[in-house]
Amino acid sequence: MRTSTRTVSIQTTRHLEFVDITDEVVCCLVDSGIRDGFAVVFSRHTTAGIRINEHEPLLLEDMARLLEQMVPEDAGYRHDDFAVRTVNLTENERVNGHSHCRSLLLGASETVPVLGGRLLLGRWQRIFLVELDGPSERELIVQLVGG
Repeated sequence: MRTSTRTVSIQTTRHLEFVDITDEVVCCLVDSGIRDGFAVVFSRHTTAGIRINEHEPLLLEDMARLLEQMVPEDAGYRHDDFAVRTVNLTENERVNGHSHCRSLLLGASETVPVLGGRLLLGRWQRIFLVELDGPSERELIVQLVGG
């Protein structure tokens, strides 16, 4: 059993964005030489998720709209009240309570089986970094386990 762990940097361009990272994960798999096992794709951020879905532009718009409707940016989040919040504040703190709440709905990772050196994704499945607080430079961990 072997493991291969790579850090992949992704620059996002919009506040809410679905970035198809499938090809980057495939490159990590090919470089690893692992033929059978699994791949874990993990976001190192609390305002970006990893999801598997279809790369169809209108569907991506629908999913972004769904996130915006479920967790509106202007709903008033205690995380954004810097007059009372005292934990984990940085010098240039963003108002991003909505981004953290959206991330809660998505999750930080996906696991994909690997067989014969290929990701066993379905016909329409792609792996997405879901940016919720961009634009930003994001770090993903791609860990491959197998033989």
